[in-house]
Amino acid sequence: MDFKELKQFLCEHDNYIILTHKSPDGDTLGSAFALCSALRDMGKRCDVINNENLPVRYNFLYDGYYLQEFTAETVVAVDIADEKLFGSRLAKYAGKVDLCIDHHISNTGYAKNTVLDPQASAAALVLFEFFKDQGIPLNDFRAMCLYTGIATDTGCFKFDNTIPRAHLAAAELMKYNIDFSKINRRMFDIKSKERLKIEAMMSEQMEYYFDDRCSVMTLTSEIMSHSGVEPAEFDGLASIPLSVEGVDIGITIKQRHENVFKLSVRTTDAIDASAFCKKFGGGGHIRAAGCEIEGSLDEVKRAVLEQVQNVLKQADENR
Repeated sequence: MDFKELKQFLCEHDNYIILTHKSPDGDTLGSAFALCSALRDMGKRCDVINNENLPVRYNFLYDGYYLQEFTAETVVAVDIADEKLFGSRLAKYAGKVDLCIDHHISNTGYAKNTVLDPQASAAALVLFEFFKDQGIPLNDFRAMCLYTGIATDTGCFKFDNTIPRAHLAAAELMKYNIDFSKINRRMFDIKSKERLKIEAMMSEQMEYYFDDRCSVMTLTSEIMSHSGVEPAEFDGLASIPLSVEGVDIGITIKQRHENVFKLSVRTTDAIDASAFCKKFGGGGHIRAAGCEIEGSLDEVKRAVLEQVQNVLKQADENR
């Protein structure tokens, strides 16, 4: 679906619910609330929903937001590559998504209609370019949402997925009355004392494999429950393993249930993180991807490290 067809779709349909992925980040939330704002200004009824409670650190994106009462007719997913990312609460929408707006090359095509730009740095960038192309007005709030989405998914414009279009979009969004420096400080610099404690603890128990080219950080339910801090403090730790000098692939293993673990994979340019995670039914970006694996912790580690050994060998052969 191109931008003209997308606008026609939005005009012709009513009573929207916008799905955001579980463990929501700035891109899925920023995109969702920007689109919700635009739809409401078009006279549509629209709500944003998520598997969990919305994270407090993103409350500036939904300050003043209120739920509307209506019967949902049109289901839209933003920044969601796969129905597995809905979470248990939103699983009932599997097979019922009318429209997906995304930027993940691993998108499974689960929606009836899809707007996909795998070159875009963020779903928020896709929406920004759609708004501009189709004459849908921006305002301070929508600019703040879209800037947050682009900034967070590019790691404040330092990740490999940062393309010139992302900088140009950010420059235009900064012309609106948004406190971009405050957004970036909040997203990237400010940490609670509990978070710093967790980062120190996890760094200390990091495991290294294959001549220190792979680092693995493990978050079990026991570690999280005994830490005495809020569960949300354990979100967004995936960049830590790759921050170690000499590491080509950093993996965070986070326990979700008794025998279910989420993998967050970050890589250097030697390894395709999305291809790595596809081996386990997941996907994402070339340098940042994820998946879920079932089994005991030992079984999960064994399977993951076997695949790491394969990709490192392949990377060496390609050099």
